[in-house]
Amino acid sequence: MNKVILMGRLTRDPEVRYSAGDNAMAIARYSLAVDRRRRANGGADDQTADFINCVAFGKQAEFAEKYLRKGTKMLVTGRIQTGSYTNKDGVKVYTTDVVVEEQEFAESKGNSDNGGFASAAPAPQSAGDGFMNVPDGIDEELPF
Repeated sequence: MNKVILMGRLTRDPEVRYSAGDNAMAIARYSLAVDRRRRANGGADDQTADFINCVAFGKQAEFAEKYLRKGTKMLVTGRIQTGSYTNKDGVKVYTTDVVVEEQEFAESKGNSDNGGFASAAPAPQSAGDGFMNVPDGIDEELPF
C-alpha cells in the first residue's frame, strides 16, 4: 500500500501549468513544510521541518490554483511517486513527489494569522499548581 498523509504549510504559491492538447489538464506543483520532531543529544525535543514536493492534477490542481497561497496550512493525502530524468548537462536526476489525491485546509482562514491556535472559548485558567480550576456551580459528577 502506498498512502501518504501530510500536514504542513505551503512554502510558496502553487506553480500551475496546463497540459497541451485538446483535453488540457491543470497540473499544480507546490511544496509543504512538515514539522518533524527529533530527540537532541540532551534529551530535549528539537524541531525541524521536511520540505515535501507535491503535485496535483485536474480538479485538485484547479483548487490549488484558486485557493492555495504561501503559508496556508494544508492536510494532504496521496501517494509517493518516484521518477528520473536526464538534465541538460547529461546528469541523471532522481525525483520523489507526493501525488495529491485529496487536499483540505487544516485551519480556518481566521486562525491562520494566529498560528492555528485560536478558539471561540477562552482558555481554561490554571491554579498555578498545574491543574485546571473547576468552575463553580457544577452540580453533576465528573465523568470519570
